Amino acid sequence: MRLFDAHCHLQDPRIAAVAPRLIRTAIDSGVVRFSVNGVSEKDWHVVKQMSDQYPSIIPSFGLHPWYVAERSPNWFDTLREFFVDTPYAAVGEIGIDKGSHGKTIEFTEQVEVFQRQLELAKELQRPVSVHCVRAFGDLLEILKQMGPFPAGVILHSYMGSAEMVPELSELGSYFSFSGFLTSMKEQKAKKMLKSVPKDKILIETDAPDGLSNFNKESLIPVPREDIPDEEDKSASLNHPANIHSVLEYVSMLLEMTKEEVAEVSYQNAVRLFSFPGSKLQSEG
Repeated sequence: MRLFDAHCHLQDPRIAAVAPRLIRTAIDSGVVRFSVNGVSEKDWHVVKQMSDQYPSIIPSFGLHPWYVAERSPNWFDTLREFFVDTPYAAVGEIGIDKGSHGKTIEFTEQVEVFQRQLELAKELQRPVSVHCVRAFGDLLEILKQMGPFPAGVILHSYMGSAEMVPELSELGSYFSFSGFLTSMKEQKAKKMLKSVPKDKILIETDAPDGLSNFNKESLIPVPREDIPDEEDKSASLNHPANIHSVLEYVSMLLEMTKEEVAEVSYQNAVRLFSFPGSKLQSEG
């Protein structure tokens, strides 16, 4: 099986020090590619360094809604420069959030920052990875106003309704599923998954988060000795090799074999990330 982790954060300070080992472990388990998403001005350079070092990493740069209040006056110019210097990068992680964390950040500011980055993704003709928590109605309206998005919109860790899938799909959305899917009621998750066109399904880990309700005994832990004392929480940290648990759960809900879902999601991700100038396109 070939697997493509459509959304993760190997640059996250909780696992960055052991990223080389985690990448090797994932590759040994069949994970061929990783889409690594920057979230703020503080980590874009780390994502770029990782992508320069590892051919398997597809870099993405974006300002996540949680970090909107921390942005510098020149954040957008800096972001644009990263895309000039990295023509093989996608856009993300960007988005809007009305969850417990998102409520602490002015929503109109989130929307303004989100829209500027969506415009940039359209201008650059790059796929864009979108974070959305408890704001799917707002998201749909924004995408309708600004879309469609022929280069693709990745709705990462999608937890929206089945009813919204057709309209989102028509605008260019792909639906990426992580371990957070296990926090939905099984029947609701099954209905939603089965509403997604097969050519729009992706799977991801959202590492180092995204473990949610998986049986921890079935997962590969991050080696405890490699976690700094203040972050001694290895049992709750995720990494790309655990995409197999996501694959198993998604396959069960779709009533498809793991091999079928692995190949469908892999081909979808390759098509999505084969934009002009990308690593995948340059490899032919």
